[in-house]
Amino acid sequence: MSSRFKPTALLAAVALQLSLASTTPAAESADQLAIRRVMASTWDRPERRLEAGPIVVVGERAVAAWTQGDRGGRALLARDAGGRWNVILCGGDGLKQARALQSTGIPAAVARQLASDLRAAEATTEPRRRALFSTFDGMVRMDSPGTHRPHGSAPASPPRP
Repeated sequence: MSSRFKPTALLAAVALQLSLASTTPAAESADQLAIRRVMASTWDRPERRLEAGPIVVVGERAVAAWTQGDRGGRALLARDAGGRWNVILCGGDGLKQARALQSTGIPAAVARQLASDLRAAEATTEPRRRALFSTFDGMVRMDSPGTHRPHGSAPASPPRP
């Protein structure tokens, strides 16, 4: 019995696994994966890839940091009645603060936990990338997936300051 071992096929499979492992943390929850997909389907472009994460989830709310090229920020998400995650607000450093999160209607305990979890998660992020999270100025409310009030149309990337 002759076995046809193809080292190039094996190397390709290993390379694919390594590529997936480098873009998605191994211990990522189903909610974090769903949030990553929502953000990618809204803003990712072939010429301008969106990298979401770290992502922290507390109950029905989440905060996801993101970078895209030389810009970045954070997104506040909420789970709807159907269990789908929706971006409700994009911002920068304000979304690291419990008080700012609470001002969006999030209960104080959930806001404090999100802020605490986000600080811990971002502390493990490479400093150069982490600095990009602060490049988004202000906060922009989202009316529907990918749209914001000032212009009412889907942007090619997360709303810029």
